[in-house]
Amino acid sequence: MSTTCKSPRKVLQVAYAVAKESLPAYAHRYSPKKFTQHQLFACLVLKAELKTDYRGVTAFLEDLPDLQQCLELKKVPHFTTLQKAAARLLRNGHVLRLLDTTIKRVMRRKRRVPLAAVDSSGFDATHASRYYVWRAKKQGTLPKHMTYRRFPKLHVLIDTSNHLILSLFGTRGPTPDVHQLPNVLDQFPGSVRIEHLLADAGYDSEANHVLLRQECGIRSTIPPKHGRPRKEGTLPSGRYRRLMSQRFNQAAYSQRSQVETVMSMLKRNLDGCVRARTYWSQIREMALKVLTHNIMILKLIRQVFYRAILTPFSP
Repeated sequence: MSTTCKSPRKVLQVAYAVAKESLPAYAHRYSPKKFTQHQLFACLVLKAELKTDYRGVTAFLEDLPDLQQCLELKKVPHFTTLQKAAARLLRNGHVLRLLDTTIKRVMRRKRRVPLAAVDSSGFDATHASRYYVWRAKKQGTLPKHMTYRRFPKLHVLIDTSNHLILSLFGTRGPTPDVHQLPNVLDQFPGSVRIEHLLADAGYDSEANHVLLRQECGIRSTIPPKHGRPRKEGTLPSGRYRRLMSQRFNQAAYSQRSQVETVMSMLKRNLDGCVRARTYWSQIREMALKVLTHNIMILKLIRQVFYRAILTPFSP
């Protein structure tokens, strides 16, 4: 499912409606009340969709008065207002409420996810292309500010049937994935129930199988390939890892590639690098990408649904 949006107006309308359902109008009863939290969140979603900064989205809104009318804005907020709103609105509690609202709107009455997948991917901390970094590093002309050992890393848990992100966890890489699965499950809103979870060998451990199957009631399919290579003919330790080695569900595991598709969609549609420099700012920016991804999917579902209603059946 492609989430390329030609009209930012529809994305703004969906983001505005999602914020109204999830957040109060104002953060405090003594706030200046110049802008609502719903308007500011919609502006942040527009910023992520346009792949620009705070100054860029402010200039974009000033040039298009019809978008201001769509958000019921009397005036365009200053770019510093959006920067401070991002630090407030993209906290973990607000992100989980917004994420839960997008899930409920897409799933509607459905509360069961037959097949889900989890994976992680790193984001660039600079806009320089990877080819330029590789070529400059090979020639010895790479600037010092472009050599970094740490990078933003995002874990997502998705529904393989519609590419909807159900949970996210941001951290800083490089880190092993095997210890991050409990953190991803802790961020799961819980409005839907997962029946079967797919993961690659990076999440392979007996503790993760026990967590999924015994504590969460989720069937797990993870290739038992983590750790040192075993001798031929020997089985891995642990009940569930031996089960994976003897009876591996290859048909279901073939759908794990859907989570890699979602990562590709995030990086192609919403940029594969983050503009923030501090740790928590990078976490908030990745969370905004996830929320924008779900809102763009919700926009496409609404567009297809209403188009189907308005289009008459051919005789």
